[in-house]
Amino acid sequence: MLDSWQYCQKNKDLEIYCWCIMTSYIHMIIGSKERPLDKIVGEMKSFTSRSLRRAISEHPTESRREWMVHLMEKAGMQNSNNYEWQLWQQHNHPIEILNTNMFYQKMEYIHLNPVEAGFVENEADYLYSSGVN
Repeated sequence: MLDSWQYCQKNKDLEIYCWCIMTSYIHMIIGSKERPLDKIVGEMKSFTSRSLRRAISEHPTESRREWMVHLMEKAGMQNSNNYEWQLWQQHNHPIEILNTNMFYQKMEYIHLNPVEAGFVENEADYLYSSGVN
């Protein structure tokens, strides 16, 4: 995931302001001066999906391999936009940030996700978030 983000930052004009990876979703505040965000997000999803598929295939000792492949293939067959595999939901849920107050409110919400989920007591203790920085 982070490799994909770094690639998009270097090559796709992606600006990442904050992020949090949870067990079944990701929240981010992102921007771009040059490219439409939906295009960048689509490219990130495509890259991470292919990378995960390759990682699962190359690690035959992964105990959940068959289960994960089955889930992703089933999801892919149910979506005419995919060939045979789907990791991500089809749509994003973007919210335009209109001012500085809203930016900080959304950033706090994102960083508090692991606390609200009971994973950690302090947002800075969750490793899969920019709140750790």
